[in-house]
Amino acid sequence: MSITHIPETVKIRLWGKAAGCCQYRGCQQPLYLDSLTKAEFNTAYIAHIIADSPGGPRGDPILSEQLKDNISNLMLMCDVHHRLIDKQDVFGHPVNFLRQMKKEYEEKIGILSSIKEEFRSHVLTYGANIGNHAAMVSIEKTYPAITPHWYPAEKFPIELSLKNSWFVDSEPQYWFIERENLRRQFSTTLKPRLISGEIKHLSVFAFAPQPLLIELGHLLSDIPTAKIYQLHREPPNWVWQKNADDFHFEIIEPMQTFPVVALNLSLSANIDDSRIQSVLGPDVSIWTVKTPQPNNDFLKTEKQLQLFREQFRLLLDRIKHKHGQSTVLHVFPAVPVAIAVEIGRVRMPKSDLPLKIYDQSNAQGGFIKAFEISVSGDHHV
Repeated sequence: MSITHIPETVKIRLWGKAAGCCQYRGCQQPLYLDSLTKAEFNTAYIAHIIADSPGGPRGDPILSEQLKDNISNLMLMCDVHHRLIDKQDVFGHPVNFLRQMKKEYEEKIGILSSIKEEFRSHVLTYGANIGNHAAMVSIEKTYPAITPHWYPAEKFPIELSLKNSWFVDSEPQYWFIERENLRRQFSTTLKPRLISGEIKHLSVFAFAPQPLLIELGHLLSDIPTAKIYQLHREPPNWVWQKNADDFHFEIIEPMQTFPVVALNLSLSANIDDSRIQSVLGPDVSIWTVKTPQPNNDFLKTEKQLQLFREQFRLLLDRIKHKHGQSTVLHVFPAVPVAIAVEIGRVRMPKSDLPLKIYDQSNAQGGFIKAFEISVSGDHHV
């Protein structure tokens, strides 16, 4: 327990450096309201890194007196973490560890508070059931992914999901219900704010069956400035990495030309052409986009995503030139979530071919048609 009176000027400075939150690594609990009742009052404790008495936690015969009311030796903490470092686990919280924790936290607050208005980004989240599993996007994991280049324009993200849905993607009505909800949510929640200019930049976090991700990208189009994020497996977060292994997209053109045209996107997994032919018949021209080693965690960097955008845009033009403007393109995707969204964004509604999007259904033993994206009824911005 502290025995030192901390001057009010020091307390105010410490509150400012902490932005009113617990400075313990990973906590950031607001200390101006009760976490249960949400009533606003001071719940903060001022913790000493080096105790203000030699016999206290991490006390020192000389430094305890010298630093007892020095802001460099003080941390703002919640009750839980104050007790943790001073009573429950003193040994696990040495001086250098706490100093590093304080330094990292205050540097982060300094960066965020200095960001200019043009770096505000509205966070957009979207999730839909995949099989029997609910796919909701965790808010806590989205904000660390956008900093320090962007910062949240609002406290809560814009949510387009249909919550508490009992429908699964093996049911025929699933696709109509989820797609219609997404379109209506977009039209009422997001589109007016984009048209008015209120939203100037979007940070998009989506996790859903791939046809719905393509639909989300189609609704967004590439007109509003947006940054699409990818949920990685290793490490399990949304943060774009700076470097990744070299790779390329291989585009394979069909040997024969048929009236029916399909696009095989074997990026997350290999799709054998026979699986497409079992749906469309043997007389089908199949274009294939693949990586040397398709896997579900190859997409690591924004550069890889940008390369896909560029290649896919050229590919759509090649297919249209080869097969004609009246052709419907049947799309069979096995792609990362960010690429699925970009497929919809890259497509130009008024000039590109209509898309029939398919989804792998384990319950039905193969690919099933989800829905079609065409010129009529487009909801792009």
